[in-house]
Amino acid sequence: MTTTLTVLHLDGYQHEITSRGHSIVADEPKEVGGDDAGLSPYELLLGALGTCTAMTLRMYAKRKGWPLEDVKVDLSHEKVHAEDCADCETDQGKLSVIRRTVAVQGDLTPEQTERLHEIASMCPVHRTLTGTLEILDSV
Repeated sequence: MTTTLTVLHLDGYQHEITSRGHSIVADEPKEVGGDDAGLSPYELLLGALGTCTAMTLRMYAKRKGWPLEDVKVDLSHEKVHAEDCADCETDQGKLSVIRRTVAVQGDLTPEQTERLHEIASMCPVHRTLTGTLEILDSV
């Protein structure tokens, strides 16, 4: 399946993102010169990971017939100096770090809860971000 969307400039840093008849506005916060009319690009990235995680867990639990009532995903993104990262493959420059906390609710067994936490890292967006990614630009 191929996913496509279009990004068009509105005003200042505001851009409209459209796909399949849906649209949202992205913008930068006021402290960096935007009008704060929408989520920032990094917030949209975190949103993609968070919603994919939650949807994947819901699909999995539904397929298994598990009593999953709610999923909450908290995420943050920061740039850290690579030399400060103990588990990093590089020690030069800055590295993006996404922290994700997944909380599930329902009458789940400890084994089901543990399995859902394992499944969280199998959502397609997580796999895209942690796998080999190539961006092909055309002008």
